[in-house]
Amino acid sequence: MFRGALVSADFVNNKFVKQINRLPVFTFPNDGGTNAGKPVGAIDELIITGDITTKQVVGPPAVQSATLSWEQFSEGFIKGITLKNRAGQNTGLWLTPGNHDVTNAIGEWHPMNPPTDPDAMVNIYNMMLSPANPVSNATYNYTIDKINYSRNIAGVHCMFVNVWPDSAARIWMESDLSKVSSSTPVILFTHDEPEIEAEHLTNPNGDHTINAKDRFENVVAEVCKDGITNLVPSTIEQRNFVTFLQAHKNVKAYFHGNSNFNEFYTYEGPDNTVSLNVFRLDSPIKGVISGTEAPDGLGEETKLSFQVIIIDGVAKRLTVRECLWNTTGASSPLVWGTSLTISLNYLNKLLALVQGGSFMKVKIFALR
Repeated sequence: MFRGALVSADFVNNKFVKQINRLPVFTFPNDGGTNAGKPVGAIDELIITGDITTKQVVGPPAVQSATLSWEQFSEGFIKGITLKNRAGQNTGLWLTPGNHDVTNAIGEWHPMNPPTDPDAMVNIYNMMLSPANPVSNATYNYTIDKINYSRNIAGVHCMFVNVWPDSAARIWMESDLSKVSSSTPVILFTHDEPEIEAEHLTNPNGDHTINAKDRFENVVAEVCKDGITNLVPSTIEQRNFVTFLQAHKNVKAYFHGNSNFNEFYTYEGPDNTVSLNVFRLDSPIKGVISGTEAPDGLGEETKLSFQVIIIDGVAKRLTVRECLWNTTGASSPLVWGTSLTISLNYLNKLLALVQGGSFMKVKIFALR
């Protein structure tokens, strides 16, 4: 249900894109953050952290292939976004895969139709990594074709990690960071929250297959070490990630989707030994809050939001603002919600927290 009618996810996404395209003419709130009270203006990058496709698990509801989902995404977000950067060129698009995208490529313990479809993973891989020899649906191999890459922008090193920073991804991350000064701020973008769900890890039982008995999804290469069921906490895996964070104190922020609601919070690890600023993003389709139905029949869709990120490369500050895009239905203005400004200096000092509104997978860069 969306705006009083039963519609397709593609319909919602297209309305969402129209709202994103309106952003440059709006003005930032007077919240003490970077560019407070100024026009939004140019947008340098659009970031989406996965679940670009729906799982093609046999329904009800009706299922569609990853290929069809990607076609809809391409039409809506690749062709439909009209934002421009400061040079007047098309705003860039930075993507990371989600567990749905991976599952469609490698299969699930639920029946799927088709059983596998790597189309989204292939397109994300080729777009983001620009390999000399692009992969195809016939040649793509998830075991080796992971989507890890980095970009430098406004003096900040942005790392895009395949689903979650497990030990396999951290080999690439260590290599990538070896080329970066320890004083350069680092931001991580990935799909899963720091407290990764055990079911996304690789099956620790038998020959580690995806099967209906064990119900592990194998979307992350890390073999689950905490137990033999997919209901255990991911304590050991998190502790290993925390060790990485302690060795790289210039990692200042972590953006993720997966759990589907808007939230700014601090990740402290299972033993309360770190303090990492984390930004959780909502889904325009199935948010935990925005996707639930309220007594008025409209649900909590007025909470639908994306986040706008501004990096001040000189002052080494990062401001993240929640932007609500469906507060009053078809005529909705864009309304600013919660905002948070943090320091990107080596000592991670909290500068300001301004809360407003209520508690996506879409993040938008406007760099100054």
